[in-house]
Parts: sequence; structure tokens; C-alpha cells
Amino acid sequence: MTSSALFVHAEGADWISPEPGVTRRIMVYLPEMMMVEVAFEKDAIGAAHSHPHIQASYIAEGSFAVTIDGKTEVLKKGGSFIVPPDLVHGVKALEKGRLIDTFTPHRAEFLK
Repeated sequence: MTSSALFVHAEGADWISPEPGVTRRIMVYLPEMMMVEVAFEKDAIGAAHSHPHIQASYIAEGSFAVTIDGKTEVLKKGGSFIVPPDLVHGVKALEKGRLIDTFTPHRAEFLK
């Protein structure tokens, strides 16, 4: 998919597995923003990391222990969280679930 794609069908996005029990696909993006769907198996971990992007995430399915800057909260379907630039954050899936992550600007390393 190129940044000029304004519409992306579900079957048009390729899934990759960045960590055990975790798969993700880029839904849409422009240089200023990116939306990514991330699927987790129960007990899968999105390892603690940081990046210079602002990240806002929506829990589309399941429940997650979300840690941001050393503080952890459990969020369920319908919950959301935001991560300011450069804060260490990560998640653990307490059950099978999906996150919809948005980043600004886009995550260029996801496109490689």
C-alpha cells in the first residue's frame, strides 16, 4: 500500500508477526498519521519500548494490562490510552484481543 491509498480493504493489508503471539497490519497511513490493527493471543506481550511518535490506542476486543511510564492499568473493550512521545510503554493481553493503534507522524520503520 502506498501513502496515496485512501481506501484499504481488509484483505489488502498484510499481517506480520513482530513478537510471539502478536500480529499487526497497517490499515492506512499518510506521512502525518498511521492506523495499525494489532492482534494478540492471550498472555502475549507487546514489549516495553518508546518512540518519538504520539500513539493513541483503542481496545477493539479483549482486555489488556497497559503500562505507560511505570503506571499500569487494566483496560477492556472500548477503553483507550494515549502515549506522549518518548515515554516507555507496553501491554500484556489478559485475553485474546485487538488494539487499533494510531501514530503521528507515521511509523516509517513499519513500512520496511
